[in-house]
Amino acid sequence: MSVSLLVLAAGMGSRYGGLKQCDALGPSGETLLEYAIFDAMRAGFKQVVFVIRLEFEKDFRVKILDRLPQKIRTALVFQGLEDLPPKFSVPQGRLKPWGTAHAVLAARDVIRNPFVVINADDYYGPQPLRLLGDFLRQNKSDARFALVGFRLANTLSAHGAVSRGVCKVNLWNRLQSLTEHRHIERTRSGIVSVDKDGNRNSISGRAITSMNLFGFTPLYFERLKEQFPEFLRDHSKDLKAEFALPTSVNALVADGQVSLNVLKTRASWFGVTHAEDRESARKEIALRIARGLYPKCLWSDF
Repeated sequence: MSVSLLVLAAGMGSRYGGLKQCDALGPSGETLLEYAIFDAMRAGFKQVVFVIRLEFEKDFRVKILDRLPQKIRTALVFQGLEDLPPKFSVPQGRLKPWGTAHAVLAARDVIRNPFVVINADDYYGPQPLRLLGDFLRQNKSDARFALVGFRLANTLSAHGAVSRGVCKVNLWNRLQSLTEHRHIERTRSGIVSVDKDGNRNSISGRAITSMNLFGFTPLYFERLKEQFPEFLRDHSKDLKAEFALPTSVNALVADGQVSLNVLKTRASWFGVTHAEDRESARKEIALRIARGLYPKCLWSDF
């Protein structure tokens, strides 16, 4: 069965100070996104769909699409504030996109087969993408989804706090709940997170963590169409509220509408959340090239 890669690349990069999804980090100018696409192609994916904002299109075509080999089948879709259900309108003063679940919904008319969702500014590595690709090709139920669960200790930034979705998983590796923890950082006494009331809580480095690396069937688009109007009715007056993937998935699992397998990995994530992460990401890529995981010029023999 054909599997597509859906890349969420509409973020503004406010903490990073620019469009981090287009930042050249490899020795031949490669972005983190290109390494994910390379890994997906090696894992047998057949299509790459990018969700971007319309105002990014020119830069994105030059810095990403024009660099990719022509034999990779690609499509662009746009996440716009005005992409709303009937009878809804953009609230006055709303500037931010509607969130990651809304970004996925933007691809509803382009993707017809199972698909994997990734963030454009994250490095996941070959094995997690292969895990999801294999799962989706073998999956027999439209109502069964999956995510790759990383160990929390393998997903932290050395240069600042991060937000992570921590998974509660049953004995059969099915997701029971996905709880967002904000402001997670490593301290001398261990890993701590800060809750909405400002309290600091210890959290295990072995906690299974979602990095927005999901595998879905096309049924998910139908569920998003049902959820998004509910979100707007409840939150449209909050100009910063976001219709987020973890919230969407949590609600579907809690209602029993879908089940979600958690595919555990010991792979190490890295990304570019903060500007200071840039040099660390370059070193991580160079290390993987030295190990023979990638060619020095990524697309030279593709």
